Amino acid sequence: MQHSTTPSGWLAFELGILHRLKFDSIAIPLTGDPAIGSYLKRRNIRVHANDLLQTDWQRSMSVIANSSEKLSEDEVGVLLEDVYVPGYKLANPGLKAWFGEVDSWWFDNVRRNLDMLGSPLKHALAVSLVTMVGDYSLSFTDDTRELRQPLSTTFRRLWSTMPEPVSGGGDHSCQNKSPEVFVAESQGQAMLLRLPRAEIGNGGGRPWMEEWLRGSSEFWAEFDTSSAGKFGSRVETKSQYIRALDDLLGRAGHLKQWAVSHVESGFISALEIAEIIGKHRAVGAIYTKDFSELTGKKAVIITA
Repeated sequence: MQHSTTPSGWLAFELGILHRLKFDSIAIPLTGDPAIGSYLKRRNIRVHANDLLQTDWQRSMSVIANSSEKLSEDEVGVLLEDVYVPGYKLANPGLKAWFGEVDSWWFDNVRRNLDMLGSPLKHALAVSLVTMVGDYSLSFTDDTRELRQPLSTTFRRLWSTMPEPVSGGGDHSCQNKSPEVFVAESQGQAMLLRLPRAEIGNGGGRPWMEEWLRGSSEFWAEFDTSSAGKFGSRVETKSQYIRALDDLLGRAGHLKQWAVSHVESGFISALEIAEIIGKHRAVGAIYTKDFSELTGKKAVIITA
């Protein structure tokens, strides 16, 4: 399970295909980057999003479920209070695996202050901002670190540029469930299924922000055990991946239209995925876009 940001061109490709379909509600079993939900809200489409990771769920809450909440200046002050003041020891010493000493204290203290926000949606907004600050911090190398701004300054800058919340009409929701349970319970007219990265162990990555939000890395063993064999979990063979996808699609028959988004990596081809989809319903079209110059990969969306 890896956290990654969808390139802007990739998002535009997904939206371009979705615009060809007719629906007023959509279920997204693995949302990842929540920007897709924000754009669909602006089309007055009811968005029902889901994520396995709590940080991705919170990020989705901040823009998809949130129609009016914003962080105030006072609340930003609460979040950033004494964030550079070291304590006796880090509550989450695992932060040092990702950040230096000073930054580790910043993230540790912000996590403590986060619990002072009463509103779940404001909590989600703060989590979303912290993930952006963390990605900003990790984007620098030893050669460019002198160009980096203090993290509190970056937090305030990002907060000041946050877009206004959009109501978009309708009853939007965000869940933190297994994709199988979410799909079985969903009542949307369409489904956007973003396939997890089709590589052994899903690349083996562990997103830093999930360990920050949960307070340690010790939960991963239980997380892997509870999600084993399910869609979106770490896989060891192609057959495991195919079985998990086949099972999920078998639960999604009540969703009238499918758009399955896939990243070509060489592990499993678009034609193989189309064959799996074809076991459940007729494939409508296969769309491809080459992002090799930007990412070295090709995007595929299969409609059914």
